[in-house]
Amino acid sequence: MDDDLEQALGAAGPRLRALRRQHETTLADLSTATGISVSTLSRLESGARRPTLELLLPLARAHGVTLDELVDAPPTGDPRVHLRPITRGGMTMLPLTRRTGGIQAYKLVLPADSRPGDPDPRTHEGYEWLYVLNGRLRLVLGEHDLVLSPGEAAEFDTRTPHWFGAADTESVEFLSLFGKQGERAHLRARPRTTHASGRAE
Repeated sequence: MDDDLEQALGAAGPRLRALRRQHETTLADLSTATGISVSTLSRLESGARRPTLELLLPLARAHGVTLDELVDAPPTGDPRVHLRPITRGGMTMLPLTRRTGGIQAYKLVLPADSRPGDPDPRTHEGYEWLYVLNGRLRLVLGEHDLVLSPGEAAEFDTRTPHWFGAADTESVEFLSLFGKQGERAHLRARPRTTHASGRAE
């Protein structure tokens, strides 16, 4: 077997464990999301079981990363980021960066909503920067209730209670930069209502 491939597969276990802990996911949660047994996941992380494509594909999908990222494959020289949309509670997130950890860049799309719910501000560690591309974004930040139009940006400490959603009946697209705490808040958030409304963090 090629030495680079052998090395990449050998490093998969620690990377799988690091990704799971970064997303604050238990083995049981990951087993439910992937259909892979807890014992198999544990053996993969410890290096006691060699990863196969059948195991790595659902794990990459569950963690929102590419196979190359999962096994830390050597760079191919292709600088393009292959977008893999992640959908949560009606919100679509398109990752624009390929690194695990550090600052993450996303394009977020919130659907048009004629029945927006009441804002439900949340807090978490970190700092966030937003830039509106299309549509109008309603941002509730502490005592402020703002509407951002295309070309407007906002930055704030995410320990301040915050919430955002579409400001009217049109969808909204914006860029967002945040660290791993923000990534967990965005990807793990569960809306309180059953209809697709903005985004609650």
